[in-house]
Amino acid sequence: MAVRVDLNISLDGFATTTDATPENPFGSDWGRLVDAYTSTRTFRERVLHDTSGEGTSGVDDKYAAAYFEGVGAEIMGAGMFGFHNFPDDPEWKGWWGDEPPFRVPVFVLTHTPRPDITMTGGTTFHFVNASPEEVLERALSAAGEKDVRIGGGPTVVRDYLKAGLVDQLHVAITPILLGSGTGNGTGNGIRLWDDLRGLESNYTVTSETAESGIIHVTFRR
Repeated sequence: MAVRVDLNISLDGFATTTDATPENPFGSDWGRLVDAYTSTRTFRERVLHDTSGEGTSGVDDKYAAAYFEGVGAEIMGAGMFGFHNFPDDPEWKGWWGDEPPFRVPVFVLTHTPRPDITMTGGTTFHFVNASPEEVLERALSAAGEKDVRIGGGPTVVRDYLKAGLVDQLHVAITPILLGSGTGNGTGNGIRLWDDLRGLESNYTVTSETAESGIIHVTFRR
C-alpha cells in the first residue's frame, strides 16, 4: 500500500491554467498541458470509453496505464470534481461523465458536504469537510491493501507533500511555459514546487523522456 500522486505540470511548475471560460471550462492551455496523456490508448479506453485501439502506445501510455493500476481509493479537491463551476447546483455530479474512470471510492475535499453520489462503473463520490490527515485515514481504510492516489489539484497535492504523507510522486512535465496558473478557485497562481525546497532529499528520483518530449519524473520514498 502506498500514497501516490500523478500530475501533469508545465515546465514552470503549473498544473492548472488561467484561460478558462464558461464555454471552455478547462481552457485552451489545458489541452496543450495534457495532450500527450489524452492522446494515449489507455486514456482513450479508460476515460473516453473508446475501444477502437487508437491512441499512442509508447512511454506516455506506460505511465497512463500505471496511473490506474493498483488504486483502491482516490482523494481530490473540490476544483478537480468541478464544484467551482457549479457550486450551488445540487444535481451537479462533476465533469467526469456518467461513468467516471476512477471505479473506486473518491473522497472530495469540500467545505460544503453533500450526500454521496454513486456512479456507473464503481465510482462513489464522498464529500468530506476534514483535514488532509483525517481524509487520508478514511481513504486508506476504503482502499484495503491497494494504494491511495491524491488526484489533485495542485493545492491538495501540495498539502499532502508538505505534510510528508506522499510515498510516490510522479510528474509528467510538459515542455511549455504557462507563466501563471489557478489551483484554489481564486485566480491566484499556484506552482506545485513553491515552499517545497529540498523535497527530493526524502526520495529516490528517476526520470524518463517519452517520444512526445514529456519528461516523466518519479520521486519514490
